Amino acid sequence: MTVLQAVVRAGCGCDRHDIAKTLVSIDAALALIADRAVPVDGTENIPLGQALGRVLARPVRSRCMSPPFDNAAMDGFAFASGALSGGGPWTLDIVARVAAGQCSATPLVGLQAARIFTGAQVPEGADAVVMQEEVKRTGSTIRIDQRPESGLNIRRAGSEMGSGVTVLQQGRRLDARAIAGCAAAGVGSVTVRRRLRVALLVTGDEIRDAGAGRTDAQIWDVNTPMLTGVLTQPHLDLVAVEQGADSHDGLFLQIAEMAAVADLVITTGGISVGEEDHVRPVLLALGGDIHFSGVAIKPGKPVSFGRVRGASWLGLPGNPLSAFVTWQIFGTALVARLTGDAGQAARRHVITDAAISRKAGRCELRPATCAGFDGQGREIVTFDAETHSAHVCTLPAADGLIFVPADCDLLPAGALVEFQPFCRT
Repeated sequence: MTVLQAVVRAGCGCDRHDIAKTLVSIDAALALIADRAVPVDGTENIPLGQALGRVLARPVRSRCMSPPFDNAAMDGFAFASGALSGGGPWTLDIVARVAAGQCSATPLVGLQAARIFTGAQVPEGADAVVMQEEVKRTGSTIRIDQRPESGLNIRRAGSEMGSGVTVLQQGRRLDARAIAGCAAAGVGSVTVRRRLRVALLVTGDEIRDAGAGRTDAQIWDVNTPMLTGVLTQPHLDLVAVEQGADSHDGLFLQIAEMAAVADLVITTGGISVGEEDHVRPVLLALGGDIHFSGVAIKPGKPVSFGRVRGASWLGLPGNPLSAFVTWQIFGTALVARLTGDAGQAARRHVITDAAISRKAGRCELRPATCAGFDGQGREIVTFDAETHSAHVCTLPAADGLIFVPADCDLLPAGALVEFQPFCRT
């Protein structure tokens, strides 16, 4: 057996065994979120037109069958196919005209037909609709050359859904497709969970508003506008956005005030083990519980989750890419759990366009861009050669994250990896 010497690389030392052994896996962290986070109480009934993005608190059931009556699938002529005797052609008298929204009051008998338009109620006695291009009209009569089958071009009552059937289950986040289903079911209002109250605290005395004046030792604030953007959603109520002071006493007051008004307190930075990292000590001083602190991922290792004074707490790293990546994996899962959202982040398999060489030890979450398909129909992604926790310049071009397994130090081009898109649908 050949023994290879370990390669020692310069860096933060976060892969040292004495540190790495305290980290939890991604799956373990997500399991803790699912186990410890409890959906908020409180519901409200709102008009369907105001429900986009909200989470259903009760199932939606159809109020009537859909369609509610037999109707024409296209413009044409309705008649009774059984009235056509012999081998044809047949001549029928046009005795009625029915447009969408009009009630058909004239029953059809024998060789009678009704001019009918898409969506209109099929007259009593008719069982087929022949499209207008397939008949020859002369004045008030039409000629039909081929006998239609019964039911031709008719959408039968209840063929889409019956009365009282469940259209959507509790826990569904309402998008445009779900709203369409509710409307088709005759449901004009829905019962949804109340909006989740969220407070955001971005730490760092060195940050300044983007574009504002700064000294050589200061940087522009990326986390506040970035996270405000992801938190500006219909099912969330962003009750506070503040910059935190890098002091124990200052953060103590801010986090205590936020926990009193919010269901979820999100902090960025201050969760490592340095002398200027005050967030975790403050959480403990406030009597909080930390369910996990540190996940075996890159970037974003310090990400933490817990509870403080009745509010859930999510501690994101301070570096912008780390904050964004950990929000995508853990923040979205936590919000889904707290809002009762039953949807899941959809991962799929993709193919790498280039080889990946890295130091094994933690699962690496690398921003990637969808770049088409190979000759076998497999989706290909591109990505940067390295991941830097503070670099976000290439993030706008990315479509999601690829998961590089913790035990892999080399993946060849064309390797199959998991991919989680930033957009859930």
